[in-house]
Amino acid sequence: MTRSTRSSTRSGTVRATGTPATTVRDGVSPVGRGKGLPRRGLLASAGAVAAGGALTMVSGGTAAAARRAPASDAVSDPDDRTPVLIGANPGIQLFDEAGECTAYASVWRVSWSPEGTGDVLILWRPDGVTVYSANRHLAQVVTDDFTRHFPEMDGLPWPDPVHRRIPVVMHLDMARGLWARAGAVEVRMSDVLDIRSFTTDQFPLGGVPHSLHLVLGPCGHGQITVRGRRLPGAISVGSGSTGPSSSAFVTDAEVWRR
Repeated sequence: MTRSTRSSTRSGTVRATGTPATTVRDGVSPVGRGKGLPRRGLLASAGAVAAGGALTMVSGGTAAAARRAPASDAVSDPDDRTPVLIGANPGIQLFDEAGECTAYASVWRVSWSPEGTGDVLILWRPDGVTVYSANRHLAQVVTDDFTRHFPEMDGLPWPDPVHRRIPVVMHLDMARGLWARAGAVEVRMSDVLDIRSFTTDQFPLGGVPHSLHLVLGPCGHGQITVRGRRLPGAISVGSGSTGPSSSAFVTDAEVWRR
């Protein structure tokens, strides 16, 4: 399965067909074979895909009443969509030398949502999914309604997550990177390669259309450790006409509308 603009929407370089260009340096691995680049690829290459209709910039229109809409209430007109989450969602995906995903961490800082606020750390590994947060309800929402449906998870098993009521300590710096910890799990990203801001009105999650705006910073280094031991695999770093890309990235000013 080749990576396409639909499955490559959050990390950096993307091409309409085939495999994005990557570089291997400092232990950084090629992009996972058969898996899409993280979702920020589409956002980071707006100019390359906008002409094909894969990405459009939001123009006008404001949210009416903020609420969490069920799938049956999905709004097709982007101008009529309302905010459902404001915050940040840095992420990191690791790959082995064969290009298979070995681990993925989705770190959430939710500064506003109908379900409340708080921090969440979601760790995917081949043997299961673990979710950490002091706010169980919020953690379930971002896990089930968002991370579960991200293109990073395409083709990967998703067993029922194990929820642990453990608070997340998170320090996000768009100039330097991220440090986050929950119990024995620690996520680090550094060497921010670029800062870009993009908006799309075509981001389906579980078949429900969403609009997304964020500021993105692909990172040159990243790792996940559990009980002090680094998880296997390495991040993927690439480059293209719009700048650097990476499977480790920080974000801020992230607004999801539905």
